[in-house]
Amino acid sequence: MNTPLLGIEELSVGFDTPEGKARAVDRVSFALERGETLGVVGESGCGKSVTALSILGLVPSPPGVIESGAIRFENSDLIGSPPEALRRIRGRDIAMIFQEPMTSLNPVLPIGRQVAEPLMVHRGLNRKEALDQAAQWLERVKIPDARRRMGDYPHHLSGGMRQRVMIAMAMVCRPKLLIADEPTTALDVTIQAQILALMVGLKQEMGMSLLLITHNLGVVAQMAARVVVMYAGQVVEEAVVSELFGRPFHPYTRGLLRSMPDPAGRPDGGSRRLSEIPGIVPAITEAIVGCKFAGRCPHAFGRCREQAPGLFDIAGGQRARCWLSRFPERRRTDA
Repeated sequence: MNTPLLGIEELSVGFDTPEGKARAVDRVSFALERGETLGVVGESGCGKSVTALSILGLVPSPPGVIESGAIRFENSDLIGSPPEALRRIRGRDIAMIFQEPMTSLNPVLPIGRQVAEPLMVHRGLNRKEALDQAAQWLERVKIPDARRRMGDYPHHLSGGMRQRVMIAMAMVCRPKLLIADEPTTALDVTIQAQILALMVGLKQEMGMSLLLITHNLGVVAQMAARVVVMYAGQVVEEAVVSELFGRPFHPYTRGLLRSMPDPAGRPDGGSRRLSEIPGIVPAITEAIVGCKFAGRCPHAFGRCREQAPGLFDIAGGQRARCWLSRFPERRRTDA
């Protein structure tokens, strides 16, 4: 059996807050194969971004701390690796596209210099060679008149152009793993489609793996092979995309899908009625004895509030953190 490119095992990350210890990531496990696109979805605050930052060793400490678990990249555990070793991996073997490029790009450096810097740091190119390759990459990500705009600063660019610069910076060293954290959130629909198409093309060309973090299930359906659903810091369901959309198991996953517009519409020309998931996500400082979703779940019964479920196997590699997998008769047919 081939070793996954990335394996996260029982990862827990906590933060010290005035209200007490906050568990942002709670025993999260999943794997990413070589060349695969894995989507990680869930509401804001579910632990998606903290998981990504943990992979790169970028969890701010203090107040954050990785409490337990392992993060294996090419079978080497990144947790506990010396800072210098992590710096060599970041940008060269693992790159990340952050959610908001305006806060990730340096406002006082020209974009050409920022794209060239990883090449000088990780590939040992001199300044002229790095700037020449940076210009080529800006052309590849379809920055208009790229060589002339090498001297522009981030505030000179639109949101879509800034995101293209971030993609160029991430890809310039040809990483084995690209982490994209909500890469299209602040962009309009047309620009979103262009950015996603650009990422898909570059991924296929390079044969790299992609960890796509998003709250948009439509993006996951378009790009990912498998999907991990997170809720309140935990993985609550994992499945191949076709199974997740065709036979969602966890009540939270079902709620997310019911809250999505149906682009196809009904056969009679109408549209599906959207529904919301009642209640709110529990605070990460709140100690919960049973299932973290029980307070919002229409199917919850006694065991759900008394004992935390494991991540149970369902079928065909699908897994769900839900007692309904052991007590299917408890599922309400009207919910």
